[in-house]
Amino acid sequence: MVGFLAIVVTLTIGGAVVEAQQQAKVFKIGWLSGSSASSLASLHEAIRSLLRELGYIESKNIAFEYRYADNKPDRLPALADELVRLKVDVLLVGGVPAALAAKNATRTIPIVFYSLADPVAAGLVDSLARPGGNITGFTVISEVLAGKRLELLKDTIPKLSRVAVLWNPQNPGNAQQWKESQLPARELGLQLHSMEVSSADQLESAFKEAIKARSAALAVTNSGINNSNPKLIADLAAKHRLPAISWRGDFVASGGLMSYAADEAEQPKRVAYLIDRVLKGTKPAELPVERPMGFEFILNLKTAKALGLTIPPIMLMRVTKVVK
Repeated sequence: MVGFLAIVVTLTIGGAVVEAQQQAKVFKIGWLSGSSASSLASLHEAIRSLLRELGYIESKNIAFEYRYADNKPDRLPALADELVRLKVDVLLVGGVPAALAAKNATRTIPIVFYSLADPVAAGLVDSLARPGGNITGFTVISEVLAGKRLELLKDTIPKLSRVAVLWNPQNPGNAQQWKESQLPARELGLQLHSMEVSSADQLESAFKEAIKARSAALAVTNSGINNSNPKLIADLAAKHRLPAISWRGDFVASGGLMSYAADEAEQPKRVAYLIDRVLKGTKPAELPVERPMGFEFILNLKTAKALGLTIPPIMLMRVTKVVK
């Protein structure tokens, strides 16, 4: 297989020729995330499966070391240092806090990121075309799509005037998404309520505050806490009768109303491609940051009915996937 070292040594013992093949190198991938293991199970399997298709077989020529901060970002620097000490060949990191922790931990080990909004604004890369340094990855452009999700809420509920935005102020990427929501909200005639949550136990009270602020819909941002609790957030939205839009399809599958984001199949494909290129010797600085090319608009019709919403026909025409 290309990219793996195999040395054949020929020995002559008693007239017989014996070939001893040196074992292929086992590449070590250090996987660092600020979220929980359960929230990443499907992405893990997708990336591992795609790497298998590229010839990387676990226990044969590739191994994974997983480290999760379980939505406690203060743990990330120590976890990143731990993976660096293990001398992994690549650091695979999810989200801005994990990516920053990895970047601070090493300037030499290649870093590939995913589920990250704006790597330039976060100070991770010089530009998308020329990342520089030892880091590249896939951006989900969440901050760009924040306005699009508000637009979809407004188009679905034309009389909508107040929207709560669920975000984590401790997450730099989330702060950018909140900031990028302001201008499109004004253009759409929407007033935003800042629904700041930095731990899951704050969600219930945050929803109550959103209702007090007369919020009539909810926009869920890309954060570790939100990604780890799609069912809880969907249930709270249903309880408070808030039509909600997120960036993840599993939120809609859990009972949320809508999601709009990059095609979920795209990210693991591009991440596996980048890991393969790096393991074969290409420097991250030479690999442009990947951007999504396709997008998914998912709608839960059962939730719409429960909320008493009549979805405009033009919106139904824009849906790419329906949950009934």
